[in-house]
Amino acid sequence: MIPVLALDGPSGSGKGAVGMAVASALGWHYLDSGAVYRALGLLASWEGVACDDEEGLNTLARTLRLRFVHAGTGEPQVFVNERDCALQLRAPEIASAASQVAAIGSVRAALLSRQRAARQAPGLVADGRDMASHVFPDAFLKVYLTASAEVRARRRYDQLKAKGFGVTLSKLIGEIRERDERDARREVAPLQPAQDAIVLDSSVLTLREVIDQVLALVRAHPVF
Repeated sequence: MIPVLALDGPSGSGKGAVGMAVASALGWHYLDSGAVYRALGLLASWEGVACDDEEGLNTLARTLRLRFVHAGTGEPQVFVNERDCALQLRAPEIASAASQVAAIGSVRAALLSRQRAARQAPGLVADGRDMASHVFPDAFLKVYLTASAEVRARRRYDQLKAKGFGVTLSKLIGEIRERDERDARREVAPLQPAQDAIVLDSSVLTLREVIDQVLALVRAHPVF
């Protein structure tokens, strides 16, 4: 069985940066499951499909073409229907759209096989909100990363400002709290730690400290 490390957590918890770094250190594949939903949200905006149009979104999910191109250790290029849109996928409005479309059970089901197909040798680090509880319930290690809403908003603020987006910290705090509530209350695969997950609060930890802690958990596991 190809091993999977599942990293779950709310928006801004650092799971993307941690996931990429851990995957690189292990020489494993990496899945940013959130990018799948952001890609669908972005495609919906291009096609004029509302984020609550279940039928329209399912049609788009069947035609969505998503491709990642990794070069070095930085963020990968992301192509949605062959359009390079890595920067667009990080826009706050697309993150909000992703949360809305992800709340629809049939849409999640339509994208499930696409996510599971990322499980390839020698191993996979998968980050998201239901990697441990739903997509890869047999993951050998499940880690739930979290931090306070204020800390997560500050991290997201710094990321978005560095990419040239005009954002305010107070608005981001509100958006993160709203998304937390929506993700936690959705009927299908709500955001919550898996029963056997290790919860790691990164509010007062540096990125390097979190990466090192996750790598230590991986290497201490019997699978190694």
